[in-house]
Formats: sequence, C-alpha cells, structure tokens
Amino acid sequence: MMYYSTNGQAPRASLEKAVVRGLAEDRGLYMPERIPVLPPDFYNHIQTLTFQEIACTVADALFGEDVPAEDLHRIVEETLSFDCPVVKVTRSIGALELFHGPTLAFKDVGARFMARLLGHFTRASRDRRTIHVLVATSGDTGSAVANGFLGVQGVQVHVLYPKGGVSPIQECQFTTLGQNVTALEVDGSFDDCQALVKSAFMDTALTERLRLTSANSINVARLLPQSFYYFHGYAQMKRLGLAEQLVVCVPSGNFGNLCAALIAGRMGLPVKRYVAANNANDVFYEYLQTGSYAPRPSIRTLANAMDVGAPSNFDRILDLYGGDWQSLTADISGGVSSDLEIRSTISDCLRKYGYLLDPHGACGFRAVYHRLAPGESALICETAHPAKFKDTVEDAAGVAVPIPERLAAFMRGEKQSVPMGRDYPAFKAYLSTLK
Repeated sequence: MMYYSTNGQAPRASLEKAVVRGLAEDRGLYMPERIPVLPPDFYNHIQTLTFQEIACTVADALFGEDVPAEDLHRIVEETLSFDCPVVKVTRSIGALELFHGPTLAFKDVGARFMARLLGHFTRASRDRRTIHVLVATSGDTGSAVANGFLGVQGVQVHVLYPKGGVSPIQECQFTTLGQNVTALEVDGSFDDCQALVKSAFMDTALTERLRLTSANSINVARLLPQSFYYFHGYAQMKRLGLAEQLVVCVPSGNFGNLCAALIAGRMGLPVKRYVAANNANDVFYEYLQTGSYAPRPSIRTLANAMDVGAPSNFDRILDLYGGDWQSLTADISGGVSSDLEIRSTISDCLRKYGYLLDPHGACGFRAVYHRLAPGESALICETAHPAKFKDTVEDAAGVAVPIPERLAAFMRGEKQSVPMGRDYPAFKAYLSTLK
C-alpha cells in the first residue's frame, strides 16, 4: 500500500516511510491510496469475535501488504494487552469506555501500536541513528506516547505541552518518567506546540541530521489503529440489539479519532451518521454550519484535550470527501458545549443515569442526547477516566472521584521538564543539541 500527501505535492510513500517520516515533504498528511472494504461476512458475525480478533482482521486489511501477518498479529496482541473497552448502555445510548490502557486514555491504543510498528521497521533498517519522536499534546496524547515508547531502545521521545494547559494528573504522566522521555513545557497553547513540531519537520538542515518522526495523529501509525475500537463498539452494540441505526459520537479536538471512525465507515462499518462534539473551540462546527473553515487561536476549557483551534486532521477529513461540503455534512453533524454546559451535563448524567462522565465525554453526551431520530442508538466515545480531571468532575458532580492506582503511581513521581518559548529558534536550538 502506498500513501499520498493531502497537499498533493509530495512523492507517494511506502508505509515505512510514512511512519518514520510522519509528515510529507509538502507539509501534508499521509493518507492510504485506497481504503479496503471488509467482506459482509465479517460484519455478519462480528459480534462473536474478541476485540483482538476484530483488530487483527482490520489490521490485516490496512497493513497486511506491508507487514508479515505473524509480526502484525503480534503487534496487535501486544497493543491490546490490557482490559478491553466495554460498552455501557443507558437507554438507547451506549458509552464506549476507551480508557482501559496504561494511561487511562483512548490514545493508548494508537500510541502502543505505533511504538511497536516503528520498532518493526527500525529493526530491519540499516540506519542505526536514534529516532527522535516529537509529539505535541493538549492532554492525553503526551502521556500515551510517552508510556507507549518508554524504554524502547533507539527512540527518544520529546513531549511538547502548553504550560498550565493540561490537568495535573496528565502532566504527571509524562513529566515523571525520565529514561528516554523529555517533557518540554511550552509558554503557549497547544497550537503553538503543534506549530513547533511541524516547523521542525520542514527544517531541512535538521531532518538531514536527525531522524525525526511524530506520534501525534499526524502519523498514520497513530491514526489508523484508532479505527479498531469502532469495530469493537459496533460488535458490542450488535450483541445488545442496538446496531441497526447506529450513530457514532466522537469528542473532537485534533480530529484524528473522528477521522479514524470515518475510515472505519469507508471499510464498510455500518454507521448511519457521525456527530463531532466540540467544546468552545468550535472551528469545525462552524465549518459544518457555513462551509467556511477559519482556524483561530485555541482557548482553554474544562475539556482541555479538545482545546485545538487549528485541527490537523481537518485536511484528512476534507480529503475523504473530496472537498465536498454537502457530502461531508450529509454524514457528519456537530455539537458545542461551553464549560457551564460541561459541568451541568456531568451532574445531570450522574443524577439521572448513575454514569460519571469526564469533561470530554460530557461534550459527546450533550451533542447527541435528545437528538436521536426514532430507532437510532448512539455510541459515544468516553475518552479518558474521570479521575484525570478530578477537581473539575468532583466540583460538577458533587461526589468524590477515587484515583485508580495506575494514575496514583504517576503522581508519586518527581516532575522533570524543560521550559520552552513558543518561537521556533529556541526549539531548534534544543533540537540541535541532540544526536
């Protein structure tokens, strides 16, 4: 399978090049030249399969031309070697809890898969230089990537995060690790962090000297495996008899997760429609309403992992629809939640249904609740454990939120971070010290 750039000005790349490079030479994002469609029989009996069996089938379709089946299935099994996410049903709404990985966030799946796929390619490569993974985070990406690559030989991870822009627990998950993980505390927003990463990839002098790659959803190896859990969620809804008219609702920031859901649909997953849930950073919602895309600086909200004002994966979503706004809006609708509405949704959901949402899941719940047509059921991605946003959730819900041991262990570590300005020269100077 070859991969092309969404900007259309770069040579097509192999999977290995797309994964190792991360971003195309023309600053575009890599996309597979074709999206394989899985056979009807797979969907007819998907409810009888385990998460691992489903993921192996999907991985074979996406990556099987480039990775031997034995290696690919091992990568999948190692990626999913934790409690599988489950669907919890409230009325006609199912919440797919995607926070069963090591850092209790949905991004663990993509990060762990990418770490293992990158390791597969680097072991076979003649280039023995250290790979430097650059990752910008608005919350959960940094912790998932840092822990996914922790201790991997030949790889150094550099996490850029906005100072004061992530929750204390999220910060602990990537600033206390040490080893091959360095946290860079940027005096700016997530968009500033993302701009620094992209600028580094476009710096020819740097890329000729250093092996740089990204582990944001910019990278296809982070993005595509996120499709696994939509198939898994559909299978569980089918077991419950709720998959006939399925609506998938995705809390969205950089839009990699929604893009993965759309790719799952192109592979034949029977989804009736999609809902993109935004917080106050609602540039995508405005695009859905007007057809005009106008990125702007992000603002901080209670759902901090969605604080993105210029979502990278908008280009991929637009590419999937050939730039046709009418086709896109026929499949995707949106919803926006203010901080006040996030708080009230957390409180209301707990009071009415006994389900404790995190702020991002609250955006998803509010975007779809009471907006279903007769016969529809919604699958909402609940993306991170509420304890990662303990103060916010406790204040909104009026109940104590116990901290799972996996999170408590991070909080006992000592913070180590490198202060960084938002301007590229300072970041380049830091990178120039690396080998």
